[in-house]
Amino acid sequence: MAEVIHPRKSLSINPLKMSQPLGGAMAFMGIEGCMPLLHGSQGCTAFGLVLLVRHFREAIPFQTTAMNEITTILGGVENLEQACLNIYNRTKCKVIGVCTTGLTETRGEDLKGDLKLIRQRHPELAGVEIVYVTTPDFAAALEQGWGKAVTAMVEQIVQPALGATEGQINILAGSHLTPGDIEEVRDLVEAFGLTPIVLPDLAGSLDGHVPDQYMGTTYGGTTVEDIRAMGRSEYTIAIGQQMRYAAAALEAKAGVPFEVLDRLTGLNAVDQFVQILQKVSGRSAPAKIRRQRSQLLDAMLDGHFYFGNTQVAVAAEPDLLFALTSWLAEMGAKVVTAITSMDSPILSQVPADQVIVGDMDDLERGAAEKGARLLMTHSHGRMSAEKLDVPLFRVGFPMFDRLGAAHRRTVGYRGTRDLIFEVGNMLIEHSHEAAPDDWSLPEGEEANATATAH
Repeated sequence: MAEVIHPRKSLSINPLKMSQPLGGAMAFMGIEGCMPLLHGSQGCTAFGLVLLVRHFREAIPFQTTAMNEITTILGGVENLEQACLNIYNRTKCKVIGVCTTGLTETRGEDLKGDLKLIRQRHPELAGVEIVYVTTPDFAAALEQGWGKAVTAMVEQIVQPALGATEGQINILAGSHLTPGDIEEVRDLVEAFGLTPIVLPDLAGSLDGHVPDQYMGTTYGGTTVEDIRAMGRSEYTIAIGQQMRYAAAALEAKAGVPFEVLDRLTGLNAVDQFVQILQKVSGRSAPAKIRRQRSQLLDAMLDGHFYFGNTQVAVAAEPDLLFALTSWLAEMGAKVVTAITSMDSPILSQVPADQVIVGDMDDLERGAAEKGARLLMTHSHGRMSAEKLDVPLFRVGFPMFDRLGAAHRRTVGYRGTRDLIFEVGNMLIEHSHEAAPDDWSLPEGEEANATATAH
């Protein structure tokens, strides 16, 4: 069991964490016809927009209520009202996802009351789902903002049902899953003859496709109709501890039973997922899924020579940190430094001596002290990797100095297999740096080797 440490630092050096409102806005981008709206200043939205554009390399729909000094003091209901009207009139969106920021949270905006008042004044907004979520950026991090937004969608959109639709299941996808990961999860579910409703579905909106026409809102993703129908599903599978509250809210509202999977990276983790799909569908695993499992086993055999006893330093959001470190431990590597952005119940299960809720400076110091041979974190870790002369495997958000971030797969049998090859090849490429100049065996071992050879 890992010890969770909260350092008392007066400042953050090269921060690891991304803010709650950014996480909430990203979750809303997995909904079709949605416009994420940050209730705060223009600067709050601008910085988040830059990160999203650089990571996904796509046009990102993002709006702000543009709070200023006066509205911050007197209240921002008029800004929120005007923003909702402008967004609807210009885009005819189906959903407006309102995320608060530290500015409005510090003042104490009554978001629920403001939106009720706005709806009374403007009946033309009756056909638009306005989902609001409190995401102050002075607390927690991206992962919790994502989880709060999904919980808000469930509580405000899902409709209870009297019966269940046979073969329909819900997949609550955590923020650590890429669009490529979500596609892999969907393929696994559909292989058992089941119909998945994925929430949020970034694979439909931010998978890097070119639309036939310009859209002012998100293009693709989970539809409002599908979200409403989640109450008729037979089962809910939540991926990541951040999705536990959303799954519990769905069960409380519609009575849909759920199970939380801490990760989908690694042989045992995917086996557990497949066993659930077999139970829900009443079918055994198809031949192609068994083949994929066999390929993963072979990849593990091929790769374990290069992973064994390799010291690795990892920095990521809690659910992603747990998935990566657990997989590394299964491959025989040793996690010498583990850094995360916020507290979470899953941190105690990370296979490391300590987990530090810190920044990239903590990653760099820990990696240097423990002699890490590989760093794993997002693109902001590149300076530490250059300084330590250690290879960096980029993973998580944001990844702005590499192509294809949205299409990377690290879940399922195929995703885990590809991850072994990617990281293993990096270890092979840089193995010469740790090799001694003289490859001769020690004196005693040389004699033993000669005798064995004869």
